[in-house]
Amino acid sequence: MDIKRAKKEIKDSVKAYLLKDEDGGYMIPSIRQRPILLMGPPGIGKTQIMEQIAKECKIGLVAYTITHHTRQSAIGLPFIREKVYGGREYSATEYTMSEIIGSVYENIEETGIKEGILFIDEINCVSETLAPAMLQFLQCKTFGNQAVPRGWVIVAAGNPQEYNRSVRDFDMVTLDRIRKIDIEENYEVWREYAYQAEIHPAIMAYLEIRREYFYRMETTVDGKAFATARGWEDLSEFLKACEVLGKQADREVVHQYIQHWKIAKDFANYLELYEKYKRDYGLLRILEGRYEGETVKQLRSASFDERLSVVNMLIGKLSGMFRDRFMEERYVELLHGYLLRYKECMEFDTVIREASEKYGNLRKARHLTRAEDGVWRKVLSALERNGQEVKKEHLSGGEAFARVKEMFGQETELREQKIDGTLDALEHVFDFMEEAFGDSQEMVAFVTELNTDYYSVQFLKDNDCERYCRYNKKLLFGERQEEILKELDEVEQELNTALKS
Repeated sequence: MDIKRAKKEIKDSVKAYLLKDEDGGYMIPSIRQRPILLMGPPGIGKTQIMEQIAKECKIGLVAYTITHHTRQSAIGLPFIREKVYGGREYSATEYTMSEIIGSVYENIEETGIKEGILFIDEINCVSETLAPAMLQFLQCKTFGNQAVPRGWVIVAAGNPQEYNRSVRDFDMVTLDRIRKIDIEENYEVWREYAYQAEIHPAIMAYLEIRREYFYRMETTVDGKAFATARGWEDLSEFLKACEVLGKQADREVVHQYIQHWKIAKDFANYLELYEKYKRDYGLLRILEGRYEGETVKQLRSASFDERLSVVNMLIGKLSGMFRDRFMEERYVELLHGYLLRYKECMEFDTVIREASEKYGNLRKARHLTRAEDGVWRKVLSALERNGQEVKKEHLSGGEAFARVKEMFGQETELREQKIDGTLDALEHVFDFMEEAFGDSQEMVAFVTELNTDYYSVQFLKDNDCERYCRYNKKLLFGERQEEILKELDEVEQELNTALKS
């Protein structure tokens, strides 16, 4: 299955394992809560979905790559303790606290969250001395003589043998005690995630043209050559930093992330073209509706790859605007909630303290994305600014709240202006697309991407765009028509088979 389906399976399992009965006990006893084992190629997002599940379920997460550990750090160090058996004293070996189990307890203490996921990566690539401990961990949920705390779900991950020479096979006894999920790479699923992860638009545009290069594993005379989802995401972060520094990544730099020389060279060449297209077509002028007829003419006569690149570049620009509007909406909602709290207590110091504590707890639990972290900091800054304004003007009671309400009105007015600006930009892009392509496949690609991007879907759900609705209906009708024709073909084949038999 793909990583999106795997995430749903694990999330549903976590909810089921943590479900409690009327007496407060877990409905599924710990011994029947089978650990989940994800098996799939490296770099396709196994760790990322654990972070997403922990955040969405509001539980803790402790993640370890077990190949970085020795038997001593996983199980603990042995020490001698005197014990009495049958009236006689013996020296017995016990173990100090496992570093991994200790980390779970530290996470509970730090965050105050008593339930969570213990994620062990590369579990089938451990050393010979640690292998028995990993089998014991999967079978008994213990490291040495210490058990995983109740309320913590075990998820492990490993790579199939073709990707790692040190892989060890699990015996049937172990496999009969776990839930094994086989996953594989899927570009369509990754693309949905990529919009939310703010993957660099040049990478998004390139992979839309070269989908076969999204994930590649090959053995060559020079060794392993590969491109992975992890590689593209890490390269994306570096490219964004390069833009700030005014630098450009060449093929050597790209190859350090995408360790497949052919793909690295191809993407580096595309990166140069991408910058050229930005200059030639003036994307900002298109968004502002100031493009010239010569630009449309130039694009019409361009190659298909160039036309699709420009479409994806426009999508990238719009996607950033949709994402900003989404985060601004989240900011206004949060701020509104805390201003209502101020109305109740009329003390900004109390409200700021409560908001700071909430923000701190979310950070400790690692439940915030980088964008969400920015939203919380912006809310705290606004609360402090409002409090200072009220103090400076020596306001209290109804007058103070009226001033606060006035300042909040300015925030919402600014947000509405930005929403209108984004709708205008979308209309300008539709103008350009219609003039350049009409109802062609480029328009289909454009509308399809609008339906894929999480932030564009949220924006268009709350803000009407007549042309988006019109083209979307056409696209959905076309897809449904294809489904109907396919179903008719299948029925016809079944009938022909039945007649022949």
